[in-house]
Amino acid sequence: MKRSEVNACIRYMEHLIKEHGFELPPFCHWQPEEWETKGHEYDEIRDNMLGWDITDFGMGDWEKVGFALITLRNGNQHDPKYKKVYAEKLLMLKEGQKAALHFHWTKSEDIINRGGGTLIIHMYNDDGNGGLADTDVQVNSDGRTYSVPAGTGVELKPGESVTIWPHQYHDFAVKPGTGDVLIGEVSMCNDDNTDNRFYEKVGRFPEIEEDEPPYRLLCNEYPAARD
Repeated sequence: MKRSEVNACIRYMEHLIKEHGFELPPFCHWQPEEWETKGHEYDEIRDNMLGWDITDFGMGDWEKVGFALITLRNGNQHDPKYKKVYAEKLLMLKEGQKAALHFHWTKSEDIINRGGGTLIIHMYNDDGNGGLADTDVQVNSDGRTYSVPAGTGVELKPGESVTIWPHQYHDFAVKPGTGDVLIGEVSMCNDDNTDNRFYEKVGRFPEIEEDEPPYRLLCNEYPAARD
């Protein structure tokens, strides 16, 4: 992705967040030069990859396949000094855009429609070999438990949620004509480096072509703290 595209994604998501009345923590508003002044008191942000995250899944067409998201809080399964056992994210999916089919090896998560259009999540069970099982999928949604055939698109209107369990394949799309969606995620600790299993081979963090200065730093771009 070009840096100008990343910057535009972030600005667009900031607008959508403001439109729905969600307030972000201070570190989400820091300019790149401010990061140079942040010492070790902010290591939790660096170590647990809090903040902005833009991905095109290595497809090179963010408007069709991609996500813009912010990790608001997160623990760390690999560092015992961080005690949180949970994570929270805020994500944006534009109408006409989708996110790649994947499951998590260990993480369970609630996906919540925080506002906007109708979110569609297609769900499958893992067949044990990384494929898609042709078996009914258990859906846990806002206190209701039921089953759907493999590949069913579970629709979430604003305020509705669904629980995604480990080894449940899922993707994300928007119901045509309903508009962009602001998505919440409340989950166990998040580790994008080891816990994602994509159905197709894709990338996670984009290679960025620097065609303009960054508007915000992404969560994998922070400079080390100065001693």
